[in-house]
Amino acid sequence: MSTGGDKQYNTPEGRTLLQSAISDAQTSAFKKYQLINVGSFSLWELFKYEIYTMLIAPLPGAVGYWLRKMVLSFVVGSCGRGVIIGRSVTIRHPRKIHIESGVAIDDYAVLDAKGEDNNGIFVGERTLVGRNTVLSCKNGDIHIGRNTNIAMGCFIQSGSKVSIGNKVLFGAYCYVIGGGDHVATRTDIPIIDQGQTIKGVTIEDNVWLGADVKVIDGVTVGRDSILGAGAVVTQDVTEFSIAAGVPARIIRDRRDVDRSGES
Repeated sequence: MSTGGDKQYNTPEGRTLLQSAISDAQTSAFKKYQLINVGSFSLWELFKYEIYTMLIAPLPGAVGYWLRKMVLSFVVGSCGRGVIIGRSVTIRHPRKIHIESGVAIDDYAVLDAKGEDNNGIFVGERTLVGRNTVLSCKNGDIHIGRNTNIAMGCFIQSGSKVSIGNKVLFGAYCYVIGGGDHVATRTDIPIIDQGQTIKGVTIEDNVWLGADVKVIDGVTVGRDSILGAGAVVTQDVTEFSIAAGVPARIIRDRRDVDRSGES
């Protein structure tokens, strides 16, 4: 099912415009650094980014938390009250990163809003982003709702739009693969040069993803569903469903359980 964000990369090299610019031999290494990390050729934006990256991001203790909150308010697109940012959190294209009040982002997470014409990353109020989790835009958008809990080591990628609702639970090491599929129809040229087709991913409110779940591009997971540990979700999951397996299959509807808890 299409999630409304279909894209196709069909440049001659099968890449986004940003990827093409980065691989261009005529672009200096300094400008490539700015394109990859800052998303701007402004020296002022680069200065703020470097201050955060070199001096503030690695600081331990309460002083580090306080300074990161203060500095990020001037670096990212927006930053609400009471935000907690752990040590060595990596940010890229910071002006496209929006963090609402009460958000906690644990150590060594990555917020990469990279892209030439995308909106970037939005993290809703009181959401937790776990240690070593990566939110990665590939000229796409990632929107995470309120009170969502993303455990450690998760990877969420978007080449179009990945939308995650309110009060969603992620077990550790979950992948949301919204980066699309490579076109592989031709055999006379490498797959990497054939472009990509990207549809996007939607995970609605109150979903629970067990550990090591993988949600593939183009999928919608309906509200109040449960995805069993290790599931590979290649098709839509209807609301209130329990799905498990490789590939995932719907086992039953949660509403079939009566008030006493018996089936």
